Amino acid sequence: MASEPELRRRFGLRVVAPADAWCQLSAELDERDLVVAGDRLLGLPRPLATEDEIDAAIVRHGGRRGARRLRRARARLRPRSESPRETKLRLDLLDEGFPEPEPNGIVLLRSGRSTRADLVFRAFRVIVEYDGQHHREHARQWAKDVDRLNELAANGWMVIRVNKDTDLAVVFGLLRDALSSRGWRS
Repeated sequence: MASEPELRRRFGLRVVAPADAWCQLSAELDERDLVVAGDRLLGLPRPLATEDEIDAAIVRHGGRRGARRLRRARARLRPRSESPRETKLRLDLLDEGFPEPEPNGIVLLRSGRSTRADLVFRAFRVIVEYDGQHHREHARQWAKDVDRLNELAANGWMVIRVNKDTDLAVVFGLLRDALSSRGWRS
């Protein structure tokens, strides 16, 4: 049985809590878009809700329209996503049968430094990086990315780069080859 959504105060106004607002979207969004929105709730740079808050909101949502879709989407949510395109890419990879990557995993380097990578297949030392437009348009970001990717390669990591125009079939082939070369069996 459904109950009333949790309310919070924001700038003096009473608003629906983020997890409850996500549940309310289930009547309108498909499962994939719910996962994208839900990953934002748990995502970087600052989560808007906890997994426990999402689970409690799903219980409150009860048998309302979209409740089954919500539960299916909830099973696919992952913390630490940084963008909708990262989430969509993760879902595409999973739907293609690849193992689950770690969103924005921390990679320790021999230098003692650490870096964060978009989708990390840690057991295979393979990374899939989604390069948004800002990676190309800002010289400082571009230089930082080049240095970081070179250091990852020097530490034995294979990096596959993706952008909004990359052909997914090509990515699937590159990733299949990279993972297979590191011991993955599909």
